[in-house]
Amino acid sequence: MNITHFVENLNRGGLERMVLELVKTQQRQGHRCQVVCLFELGAQADELDALGVPVNACDKRQGLDLRALARARRLVRTHATEVLHTHNAVAHYQAVLASCGLGVRHVINTRHGMGGNPRSGRREWLYRQALARTDAVVTVCEAARRDAIARGIVPRQKAKVVPNGIRVESFRRASDGMRQRLRQMLGLPAQTQLIGTVGRLNWAKDQVALIRAFHQLHEQQPDTALVLIGDGELRVELQHCAIAEGVADRVHFLGDRDDVHELLQGLDLFVLSSLSEGYSMALLEACAVGLPIVVTDVGGNGEIIRDGSTGRLVPASDPSALATAMLTLLQEPRQADALGDAARLWVEKHGSLEAMAARYAALYQGQGSTD
Repeated sequence: MNITHFVENLNRGGLERMVLELVKTQQRQGHRCQVVCLFELGAQADELDALGVPVNACDKRQGLDLRALARARRLVRTHATEVLHTHNAVAHYQAVLASCGLGVRHVINTRHGMGGNPRSGRREWLYRQALARTDAVVTVCEAARRDAIARGIVPRQKAKVVPNGIRVESFRRASDGMRQRLRQMLGLPAQTQLIGTVGRLNWAKDQVALIRAFHQLHEQQPDTALVLIGDGELRVELQHCAIAEGVADRVHFLGDRDDVHELLQGLDLFVLSSLSEGYSMALLEACAVGLPIVVTDVGGNGEIIRDGSTGRLVPASDPSALATAMLTLLQEPRQADALGDAARLWVEKHGSLEAMAARYAALYQGQGSTD
């Protein structure tokens, strides 16, 4: 099967990581894949180049860019695309426009988040127009499917759910040795407990609430440090927040990294403070490492973390609740270890890459349940 994945770019992030792993799996299964990037290639494109998977950029400029649309159309056509799989709203309506009349058999779109950005009105309108030429819209969790239907974004008959998956076997469990290595890298004392998060530094991840929660935690548990893995437009604002909270010397911004797996193994506790979340790849990876986890109860987080079973759920935008849950797990290591073990078992059973790829294969062939 000839498959074209259409994305904005292949920079680092959960959406992009899911696309990379899905493409690799499909290529191993004998499909002929390519990735078309609407804008730039992105930092992770080399991973697919090394495997012989074509990755091309359309270099779209602001506004209507006919040159970029023509390039996208040429790439879809020359690949003899049978399945056009787009990712998120902007890539979708641009890809649908570019591929009109080319005879693509199946057009599938995946919405990777909850679509909660209040500034996305025009984007969602354009997206809805493109759904007339779309066979199925995939959300990555049941909460996102219900939300998209309720808000009239996706027709119920086209709405599907395919949870994200990861290559679980590639993750090693967290270890004292890796924790010590990470402390040394950060120049921290050996007894420091490391709390970490992975994600873009943007409004949806609400790292401001996490830094404020860490300030409360640090007052009661001084031998702690917060590690933020990822980069984004709010980095300077978050650094100023850490200064304002008086914890700048204990909050470490590691930026965009290609060794996230190893860094996760060095943490004592994983936290997501999101205001909006789909089905977080970073959260699945933290489960695979067997970390104790605290996350906000938004989007698909509650479909991965069961409170008191595989981790702790707290309300969003509540730094005090976040701090309390974090402190409890740091002070009760036996409970923390049990939750981490349960999270690893859960992801082994429910969060595999193979399960995700099989569900998409069924959709590509026009199968799969409506609900």
